Amino acid sequence: MRIVSFPLAATLLAAGMLVASGAHAQTYGPRDEGRRFDDGSRVVCHDVEVANNARDQNRVAGTATGAVIGGLLGNQVGKGNGRKLATVGGAVAGGLVGRNVQGRNQERNGQRVVQTRCERVYR
Repeated sequence: MRIVSFPLAATLLAAGMLVASGAHAQTYGPRDEGRRFDDGSRVVCHDVEVANNARDQNRVAGTATGAVIGGLLGNQVGKGNGRKLATVGGAVAGGLVGRNVQGRNQERNGQRVVQTRCERVYR
């Protein structure tokens, strides 16, 4: 017979209790709308418009492209340390502009879908 250490045994016991008690979030769907519970809460559903368009939600491509172009343009200005500062400033500004341009394009060209979301309301 193998003896299990106390911290490991306590961890296993706590994990078993969580699983047994159903310590996961309950999800509700449109079929549950109006369902009432003993504590006075009920399930409410509402339609939400969701953008389904962005493969690059963090807009990395636009930011990177803008930063490269801005850095190249900034490098054309000044001499010595001024040129280095202009390159960095151009890269930062270009990254911000590229991110915003990509975001506007994603909004304009995006597909929107309506989803029904249900939640338990405590009142």
